[in-house]
Amino acid sequence: MHALPLELRESWSATIFHMRKIVGYLGIGFLILLSVRTQAQSALPAASEKVIIDTDIGDDVDDAFAVALALRSPELEILGITTTYGDTETRAKLLDRLLGELGRQDIPVAVGIPTHATNVFTQRRYAEGGHFARASHPGAVDFIAQQIRRYPGQITLIAIGPLVNVGALIDKDPETFRKLRGVVLMGGSIDRGYGDFGYLPAHGPQPEWNIRSDISSARKLFASGVPLYVMPLDSTQVHLDEVKRAILFRSGTPLTDALTLLYHEWGWQTPTLYDVMTVAYILDTKICPVQPMRIRVDDNGSTLVESGTANAQVCLHSDSDSFFRLYMGRVATPQ
Repeated sequence: MHALPLELRESWSATIFHMRKIVGYLGIGFLILLSVRTQAQSALPAASEKVIIDTDIGDDVDDAFAVALALRSPELEILGITTTYGDTETRAKLLDRLLGELGRQDIPVAVGIPTHATNVFTQRRYAEGGHFARASHPGAVDFIAQQIRRYPGQITLIAIGPLVNVGALIDKDPETFRKLRGVVLMGGSIDRGYGDFGYLPAHGPQPEWNIRSDISSARKLFASGVPLYVMPLDSTQVHLDEVKRAILFRSGTPLTDALTLLYHEWGWQTPTLYDVMTVAYILDTKICPVQPMRIRVDDNGSTLVESGTANAQVCLHSDSDSFFRLYMGRVATPQ
């Protein structure tokens, strides 16, 4: 085989050198593209969590603030909102109007079992305004059961009212109820009662409204075996003060305008956002870290800690700064 001329060998070597550089650049570019793509994929939001909200909206105003946070959280797929306790039909009309004004009539509203109630339905005028009222509503107990059967093991029930519908569903179909992914409950009092904000020595626990309004159903829930995450008075007494209200109410969105109107119909000054902590916990568990406990509900509606296998994960202390950064960042910011 004859050797190539010197000029040709030099030209060939130069060509190979440049080709190697090009291949190297292409390889680096591919790695960069792959890295960017991987980072973009890792930044994608996780699959939405399916939730049903069971609420006694219309009495205290914190239920409306809780629904507002859920509506502004893309991580949550709201399968429906069910009403519980007292005049459940009028509560459903309140939700009809709220969702209608926000363009969210795609969310089903189901009517819970009506009961006798002694507390005041403070936001009745808003509910009875007739705006966006639906012709009919499904029953809450059957609606929740149907959704669980459709999505077994995937639904988190957010319980922010007396547990009337929960107890009825456990009685009617305990096997279906146990197919919930979990229940996040605002309820109970472990070490601190109403008005005990942690600044002074604790005056001790006391029966909390949602539990004592239906003690039998609360007992059924704690005995159900469903994963239960409890936000009691100890961790939920966070207050929407005057400065935060001003920021929120001047945002001028359909949602904040509705909250402003409901706040003024409620008629008090500083809302305590008890129920909102349940939604915040689902969005960021670090806001209200939980610990295992065994809870027994006594005849007065007190939630007592006793020895034995845990039947609930309970949050005793919440991070109010993180809570409000989350809440205000979502609800007070126009989208």
